[in-house]
Amino acid sequence: MPFLLAQGGAHVTEARYQAQLIRKLKRMFPDAILMKNDSSYIQGIPDWTLLCGCSWAVLEIKASLSARRQPNQEYYITRLSGMSFAAFICPENEKEVLSALQEAFGSPRRACVSQS
Repeated sequence: MPFLLAQGGAHVTEARYQAQLIRKLKRMFPDAILMKNDSSYIQGIPDWTLLCGCSWAVLEIKASLSARRQPNQEYYITRLSGMSFAAFICPENEKEVLSALQEAFGSPRRACVSQS
């Protein structure tokens, strides 16, 4: 389902928004590892996992705040939020979510112990 991006007002698909967001995340967190999750393996698991230092986050990318949520997505966002950082992200809340993600990755959550 197309939606309007705030910059320029052009119609953009969810896939294009996701590609733009991933590029933005790579610029924001150049040392992070971004992994696309397989929802056919665990139904409802968020779209992307970000590994950054000793921190991690999962993001479920949506076309808009009103976009349909798949079964179990709320469950996993809530459960994984209690472990680290998890959020639904879309153009309408992108600024707030990315700000919270920067804060989460910038503040130590727990000690990181090397296994080597």
